[in-house]
Amino acid sequence: MNVDIGKFGDVLNSRPAGHDAFLMAKAYIFNALQENEVLCLDFSNVKVLTPSWADEFISGIKNTYKNNLNFINTHNESVKASLKWCIND
Repeated sequence: MNVDIGKFGDVLNSRPAGHDAFLMAKAYIFNALQENEVLCLDFSNVKVLTPSWADEFISGIKNTYKNNLNFINTHNESVKASLKWCIND
C-alpha cells in the first residue's frame, strides 16, 4: 500500500499534528492494510518534515502494525534528516 504523506500537508510539524495524522490514517487509510502488505510512505509532496511529526506518525505505525515500512521520495533535506533521526531512535 502506498500512502502519499503530502495529503497531510506540505509542512508537517509538531507532535500533536503527527499524532492526529496517524489517527486519521488509522481510521481511513490503514483499515484496508493487509497483514503482510508492505506499507510505502511517499514523501514527494512534502516540503518540511520535523522529527516530532515523523516520530508520532511512524511510531504509531510501528506500534500498531507489524507490516514492513518503505520510504520513497526522501530527497528533501528535512525529510532525510527527520527520517534518519526517527528511524535510528
